[in-house]
Amino acid sequence: MKPTILITGGTGAIGSALSRQILSETESDLVILDDYSSSNPALVQDIVGSGRVQFIEGSVTDDVALLKAFAKKPGTVFHLAANFANQNSVDHPIRDTEVNSIGTIKVLEQSRLSGVEKFVFASSSCVYGNATSFAVDTRDFHLDTPYAVNKLHGEYLAHFYHDYHDMNVTVLRYFNSFGPGELPGQYRNVVPNFFALAMQGKPLPITGNANIARDFNYVENTIRATLLAAESQESKGRILNIGSGQETKIVDLASMINDITGNTAGIVMHEARSWDTIERRCADISETEKVLGYTPIIDLRKQLESTYEWLQRYQILFLKSA
Repeated sequence: MKPTILITGGTGAIGSALSRQILSETESDLVILDDYSSSNPALVQDIVGSGRVQFIEGSVTDDVALLKAFAKKPGTVFHLAANFANQNSVDHPIRDTEVNSIGTIKVLEQSRLSGVEKFVFASSSCVYGNATSFAVDTRDFHLDTPYAVNKLHGEYLAHFYHDYHDMNVTVLRYFNSFGPGELPGQYRNVVPNFFALAMQGKPLPITGNANIARDFNYVENTIRATLLAAESQESKGRILNIGSGQETKIVDLASMINDITGNTAGIVMHEARSWDTIERRCADISETEKVLGYTPIIDLRKQLESTYEWLQRYQILFLKSA
């Protein structure tokens, strides 16, 4: 009997890439639970239409949908479903708590009841809050948004199930994953939003100052690390940073995107958003390298070019006609 894998949020930017990788590299049957809140059905027809995929359209907060998702007794659960992202959580804090905290414990409890062998939880670098060091740490930091608070709460819940129920849990703190599969939008990441503006010949807005920097990690790296975490016995009970380990200033990112697209509108500076007080954040991946044997491929220019090529193919979905 072929093993079954469940991915919550399996049609999102990271989830769809993970789904395709599993379908191409394994013989496992795949169950996907997703409500399309962070994805577009037009981008994932190859996944949801696969004969090896049972797609359940619904939320992790929906008990009926969860029972359907666990009916095949999955051996591995990748919990990627989330109310994304920081600004979204500031605008909709109750929904963020319902999905990212209550939804997470519902998935954990169903995993326990179903005897899941491995549970991988997708957390976020946002849980570091105002930290200045990004080696894995479980101290309480000052957190800026409900998204960060609820992601950290999800980590604590996951570790309760590890400690109390001996569930094989691994927590992954994703740092600014980007690449093909993510369309621009109000609550989406800076890379696709910068590309969308550049493709329209508009200046790229930078909030804060010229020293703001983040760790941008190509989605293929993110997926590789996620699969390694599921396969590793040493990852049980651990928190691992998933990033490139390389810091990039947002102004440099914007300049690179303008150059790739031929956009001459430049850059415009704006005041920082009230919740966005973190100037620099870059993953310390030394523990991840040791535990998983994870080595990210770092070629930001080439990876941005691949992202641009993908966005050009699907620009009809986000660019208004003239």
